[in-house]
Amino acid sequence: MNNKKAGVLLVNLGTPTAPTASAVKTFLSEFLHDKRVVDMTRFLWCPLLHGVILPIRAPKVAKLYESVWMDEGSPLMVYSQRQMRALQEHLSIPVALGMTYGQPTIKSGIEQLEEQGCEEIVILPLYPQYSRTTTAAVFDQIAKQYKTTPVLPNFSLVHNYHDHPLYIKALADSIKRSWEENGKGDYVLCSYHGIPQRFVDNGDVYAKHCERTTELLAKELNLTSEHIGMSYQSRFGREAWLQPYTSETLTELAPKGVTSLDIISPAFSSDCLETLEELAEECKEIFMEAGGQKYTFIPCLNDDQLHIEMMADIANKKFSQ
Repeated sequence: MNNKKAGVLLVNLGTPTAPTASAVKTFLSEFLHDKRVVDMTRFLWCPLLHGVILPIRAPKVAKLYESVWMDEGSPLMVYSQRQMRALQEHLSIPVALGMTYGQPTIKSGIEQLEEQGCEEIVILPLYPQYSRTTTAAVFDQIAKQYKTTPVLPNFSLVHNYHDHPLYIKALADSIKRSWEENGKGDYVLCSYHGIPQRFVDNGDVYAKHCERTTELLAKELNLTSEHIGMSYQSRFGREAWLQPYTSETLTELAPKGVTSLDIISPAFSSDCLETLEELAEECKEIFMEAGGQKYTFIPCLNDDQLHIEMMADIANKKFSQ
């Protein structure tokens, strides 16, 4: 590090403040208004969003959040805060937390670090694989929130870490621990959050990053394509998203002889609704109904020690540039 006081801002997507329809509606409204996420013309999208999607979807999603809500709050917020505290202890420098949507904002996180005297800030979006829908959206929020500010903060933005050696090792170690505790399954499925195929066709590198992560993980675990693969979850809307879809992959595995499955989602840095409810519960049901006999959900890295060491390594390298 140089002589300037340094700080780190961890950024995650965001979460409703409560498992209620009104809180979910507020969060989804901000999230789905972002053109990085939904690029449909506002003239068509806004009436559809507020007149149909939110009134129907918010109560349903609220019930799902209620099923995974922790005593301390939303899982994504709880784990993100644990990561923040662990990284601060590891680096012995100020670390703050910001969300792309909702509270705390990215701007409030940067201001918190500046108030502590930080002159150089590394902004680390907790998205291993780059996408216009995630990392680019973080950049947009920074530009938007500081548009009228006379002096911009001195910051650097981490683009991605999909192939970072410590990230791959942390994923592999979490799978090995699961094997020790639950037994080794016939197959490891890496289920990544999906995005519209059209985004990738127009240049988004997300799919390439997901493929590379899976390739490196397979190598680290010494697994061939017969025992590890990848798919994409969390489809929304009618247009084509990245394939293969996780739901369809799960129905195809058991008939091929995979009766014991280990499933992990490398795209998520912390457990949230998409992992704790969709992946751990919904997808298990699909697999078991298709003939599967054993389904093991492997949690996200969360505040795993090696995960925190990876964050520290990324930050330190940024500070030394």
